[in-house]
Amino acid sequence: MQKEKILVLDFGGQYNELIARRVRELSVYCEVHPYNMSLNKIKEYNPKGIIFTGGPNSCYAKDAPTIDKKIFELNIPILGICYGSQLMANLLGGTVSKAKISEYGKTEINIIGESKLFDDCHRQTIVWMSHTDYISKAPEGFQVTAFSNDCPVAAMEKDNLYAVQFHPEVMHTVEGMLMLKNFVTLICGCHGEWQMSDFVKNSVKELKEKIKDGKVLCALSGGVDSSVAAILLSKAIGKQLTCVFVDHGLLRKNEAQEVEEVFGPNGPYKLNFIKVDASAEFYQKLKGVVDPEEKRKIIGKEFIRVFEREAKKIGEVDYLVQGTIYPDVIESGLGKSATIKSHHNVGGLPDVIDFKEIIEPLRLLFKDEVRKVGLELGIPEKLVYRQPFPGPGLGIRIIGEVTKEKIEILQDADYIYREELEKAGVAKNLGQYFAALTNMRSVGVMGDERTYLYAVVLRAVNTSDFMTADWAQIPFDVMDIISRRIVNEVKGINRVLYDFTSKPPATIEFE
Repeated sequence: MQKEKILVLDFGGQYNELIARRVRELSVYCEVHPYNMSLNKIKEYNPKGIIFTGGPNSCYAKDAPTIDKKIFELNIPILGICYGSQLMANLLGGTVSKAKISEYGKTEINIIGESKLFDDCHRQTIVWMSHTDYISKAPEGFQVTAFSNDCPVAAMEKDNLYAVQFHPEVMHTVEGMLMLKNFVTLICGCHGEWQMSDFVKNSVKELKEKIKDGKVLCALSGGVDSSVAAILLSKAIGKQLTCVFVDHGLLRKNEAQEVEEVFGPNGPYKLNFIKVDASAEFYQKLKGVVDPEEKRKIIGKEFIRVFEREAKKIGEVDYLVQGTIYPDVIESGLGKSATIKSHHNVGGLPDVIDFKEIIEPLRLLFKDEVRKVGLELGIPEKLVYRQPFPGPGLGIRIIGEVTKEKIEILQDADYIYREELEKAGVAKNLGQYFAALTNMRSVGVMGDERTYLYAVVLRAVNTSDFMTADWAQIPFDVMDIISRRIVNEVKGINRVLYDFTSKPPATIEFE
């Protein structure tokens, strides 16, 4: 258990887990829990500091999320952000009102007085506002430490209670990381002692104690998450682990062979490895299905069915391992935040299942943290920094119905795209890049003949945590080569498009 911990209490905003991510960047462990976590549980968790997140509600509304006022008597530093700041003001006797002018986007605030929270910050700085309510009157005894043209209480504090109307966790708040660092280090007294080596050592120890002599089945996709999960488990329990690799026919070109080369009997890792070709079953289940959520759920359930079948072949299995990571949990809406999309890794399991329990050793890690664990485990960099690939595979990179023909078209286009980015030396600077097949056909001319073929979309983003992402600027000469190669070499495509949308408002994947 980490000695230094920051607790984030979730009041339903979309940036909530990003707060945790920013705190972890300071080498301080942080978890997100529901706002209604009991005071006893909070005391048991023993955080060095607490952060109240933003949220979509008005704190003065009848059914608004709230918290026991006694939390302010625990003598633990608290930082309220947006809704969290308004809730703090409302509970402690201040006034929160509907704003005459809502603030949304980049806003200049003026910092006044002395505050540890704003130590080394400029007196005028740009922050990200997103609110329709505001603190019109600070509670008695609170000092206002920042204001904007339309927000008289952009920040306030009293003793070890701090509140900001803006979002320091988003990159648009220019000195947001400095503010969070000031809260975590200067105010909460954390020293930044959380290291990945500690995570690996503690995880191996905890897995050994939990599993004992039980048999474990790992859902191995060959992607970064499941690969790191598999090696972590193998360090803990060795041959008690059986890895089942399901070729669902929705993988990237040549990927099934590559996974077998790494994890199979001739690979460097001594794992119990079983390869299952279930592509025909998945194609049949997906026939005629166009809704992305339905596709995800079908693929997830079929995965479980295949694992159940394989488990029966190998005998009794006590645990199922999945490579679920924090963004999967977040985007599946398991907290109070809105559901963005479901992940086959989290939830949605059939009622009747032959496993005692699901083990998700990476559940509280972000993608870059998973990679650090991989390096700590000695996994080769080539595998650790492999391009992320969703569990449902190309099934959610094909808009509309999934067919074998479409899969082959997309595999070839995606292969060319990735190959040329690597050749040009562009790939190493990108967070994620892939091709997706639209459900749109367009008219073209190839040779002297009219064509009516598919349009493919290329996607590339830059991101540090996969919670937010900016579209990537790829040199036009590289894009020109990629476009010409795809149109000339891939049968079924006559048009190449590029996605210029960041996250948010889009997600990284198309479905």
